[in-house]
Amino acid sequence: MESARRARIATALFFFVSGFSFSSWASRIPAIQQKLNLSDASLGSILFALPLGLMLTLPITGYLLQKYSSRTIMFGGAIMFNLMLAMIGLSAQPWMLVLALFFFGSSRNFMNISLNAQSIGVQALYSKSIITTFHGIWSIAGFGGAAVGSLMVNYNIAPAIHFAISAALMIIICLIAVPGCLPQPPSQKAGGKSFILPDKQLLKFGLISFASMACEGTMYDWSGIFFEKSVHASREVATYGYVVYMIAMASGRFLGDRMVNKFGIYSLLKASGAMIFCGLLMAALLPYPLTAGLGFMLTGFGVSCVVPLVFSIAGRMKAMASGSAIASISTVGYFGFLILPPLIGYISQIAGLRWAFALIACLGAFITMMIFRIEKESRVAADEALG
Repeated sequence: MESARRARIATALFFFVSGFSFSSWASRIPAIQQKLNLSDASLGSILFALPLGLMLTLPITGYLLQKYSSRTIMFGGAIMFNLMLAMIGLSAQPWMLVLALFFFGSSRNFMNISLNAQSIGVQALYSKSIITTFHGIWSIAGFGGAAVGSLMVNYNIAPAIHFAISAALMIIICLIAVPGCLPQPPSQKAGGKSFILPDKQLLKFGLISFASMACEGTMYDWSGIFFEKSVHASREVATYGYVVYMIAMASGRFLGDRMVNKFGIYSLLKASGAMIFCGLLMAALLPYPLTAGLGFMLTGFGVSCVVPLVFSIAGRMKAMASGSAIASISTVGYFGFLILPPLIGYISQIAGLRWAFALIACLGAFITMMIFRIEKESRVAADEALG
């Protein structure tokens, strides 16, 4: 049991590194924009390099996970991730920032997919659910990274110095944590192929991830704007909507394991979809500070556990190794994170932001519907296995 506890702590530390480093970068985007004298349009184009690097390396990650231990890939990805964080701070030209962000996204992909494979391995050592707590630690680390970023801004410390210090500290944590991680061997469950798209069964989990990540991306990009334009809140108050959402999401991840152990994984996922649907619809239909805030809180609780629990279910399937399954599902899921938030702008332009949020709310209902279907199929399969 001591080895399981050690692996759990080590994996939690890598989740902390992932959240802290990513939030450190996000907290200094305005300073980098000012440093390079970028317009909003130019910045938007440059920022696309990060998800592009993430998406293009998904097949490579799937290949590597079938050749090497997830611990090796996670550690290498974490080191590269933080080195690229330091390089972002040193970027003196827009093209340098594009390259740094591309490899920042690539290394984040190597780290996070193998990290989720590690978390599934640690979960297998415990009889009760522990997996959502890892993602809660990621959220707490994100708050910490943002807080340190704000402190650096207040003291006028350049991003280059900020990122170099953060990267060095995070690399030290990685060096301390990696010996405790699970030495998972590579697996060839995918039939020897380096990377495959989701099969019919995994595609269902991929679509659930797509819906959840689309809601997450919408809240990251549009929650403040919704409060400002639809709720008609002041710019200062507009940030509270995002804060309420983030606090609810982090809290939901720490409470998620307890809820799974008490009510079951499928029951929690069905409730999560319902909370997303009700939360976003409440905000759209009742655009007032209190009701919109409550809606965002429900949405935060709703999205908090969907992706980690879907990864957990898929990682236990025998048809594919856990790392390959996660990479396969992520291929579909990340499209929701990347594609849907920009579409909100077009829908808002045509019909208004409230209608856009109401349409996104339907993704919550879709999640619940899909979980009902998967649960029914699993029961049928269990009955058939029993004869």
